[in-house]
Amino acid sequence: MRVITPSPDQVITTPNATMTGYASPSRGSAELSTWHAAIPAGITGPEHSVSREQVWTVTAGALDVTCDGRTEKVAAGEAVVLPPDVLRRVHALADTEVYVAMCADGLVSVPGTEGARPLPWAV
Repeated sequence: MRVITPSPDQVITTPNATMTGYASPSRGSAELSTWHAAIPAGITGPEHSVSREQVWTVTAGALDVTCDGRTEKVAAGEAVVLPPDVLRRVHALADTEVYVAMCADGLVSVPGTEGARPLPWAV
């Protein structure tokens, strides 16, 4: 068993959100990565795909999630399962908080850029 207490070195802020890493290989998890994301109202993240399925659980606010050309509103108390290798984009309808879980070896790809890379808060 391993208890993970967030520390400042596990927090990464991007132009789109602030992510706090929890479970990950660098923190003792062999199979899963989990993190919390705080997304300000009005922010739209970049279109991208991830090589692994992700589950986003919204705990505050609401998102419009576009995945494979279909858009759904996901509100606090709901979760959305995003399939692997499908383009997606997230738009925060309000200040939003989510917890995300995926297999630890997931890689992200952005159209128009070369290669895939790990999510820094999930390694």
